[in-house]
Amino acid sequence: MAEKRIVAVVGATGAQGGGLVRAILTDMHGGFAVRAITRDVRSDKAKELAALGAEVVAADLDSQESLKKAFAGAYGVFCLTNFWEHFSPEKELAQAKSQAQAAKDAGVQHVIWSTLEDTRKWVPLSDHRMPTLMGKYKVPHFDSKGEADAEFTKLGVPATFLLTSFYWDNLIHFGMGPKKGPDGTLAFTLPMDDKKLPGIAAEDIGKCALGIFKQGREYIGKRVGIAGEHLTGTQMAVALAKALGQPVRYNAVTPEAYRSFGFPGADDLGNMFQFKRDFESVFCGARNLDQSRALNPALQTFDQWLAQNTHRIPLE
Repeated sequence: MAEKRIVAVVGATGAQGGGLVRAILTDMHGGFAVRAITRDVRSDKAKELAALGAEVVAADLDSQESLKKAFAGAYGVFCLTNFWEHFSPEKELAQAKSQAQAAKDAGVQHVIWSTLEDTRKWVPLSDHRMPTLMGKYKVPHFDSKGEADAEFTKLGVPATFLLTSFYWDNLIHFGMGPKKGPDGTLAFTLPMDDKKLPGIAAEDIGKCALGIFKQGREYIGKRVGIAGEHLTGTQMAVALAKALGQPVRYNAVTPEAYRSFGFPGADDLGNMFQFKRDFESVFCGARNLDQSRALNPALQTFDQWLAQNTHRIPLE
C-alpha cells in the first residue's frame, strides 16, 4: 500500500483549517495524511484532533523557523492568517511571508493560500466612496491577504490562491444572526441592498481545499473562488424565517450605518459589504458555484446548513 502524502494544515483548530483536517481524516481512500499545526498542542481542540487520528504539531505563525520544522516532509500545506485575532494587516502580511518562505525552504510541492481580494485594485485610496482605514487600506482584512499573494508568487512557491466567501457560521459566532427589534420581530441586518452575497459553510472550505489537493498540479498558479450559494439579504431572511418558524425581515442598512455600529471591526466590515455590494458581478463572478461543487460534491446550500445549525444561532 502506497504511503500517504502529508498535508500540513495551519490554523488546524480554527474554522477553515479544522474543516480540512476533518475532511482528510474522513476521506479514507484519499491518499493523504494530515498534520495539524497549532500554537497549543494541549488545547482541548488540539487533543480532539489527535484523538481523531491527526498528527498534531506545534508552530507559531510569528516564527518562520517553527513553521519550517512543521512543514518538513509535507507534500502540501494549507496556509492562512487570522486578522480577527489581532486586527493588524501588517501582522497578517508578515505571517503570510513567513509561511511562504517556510514552504519554500521545506520544499513543499503544493501550497493552498487562503486569500481574498485586495479591494484597492477596485477602490483606490483616493476614492472617497468609502473611508480609508488605518491610513492605507479600504478593507484591511481583505487587502492584507490580497497583498500577500505576491509573497508566494515571487518566491516561486507552487501555490493555489483560494478565495473564500462569507461564512454562514458568522450567524452563530460573529453576532450576525437575526436580532429582535422593538416590535419583537426578528431582523436580519446587512448593508447589501438587493445584491447577492456569496456564502459558504465554513467546513466546506476545507472540503473544497481537499478537492484541490486531490487534483494534483492542476490548480497550481491559479485562483479558485468558492461559495455554496449567492443569495440576497431577502433570500437569506426568507430561508431563516422558514428554518426558525417565525418571521424574519431583511433590514437593508447603508454601509455608513453599518460602520457606525461601533463593535470592533465595524468599519472594516462596513467597507467589506460595500465592496461586495458595489462590485457584485466581480465578487460573485470570482466564486463559481459549479466549480465549488465539483471540488466538493457534498457542498451545502444555505437551507441545508440551516437544517443542521439553526438551533445554534443566538436570537437575543
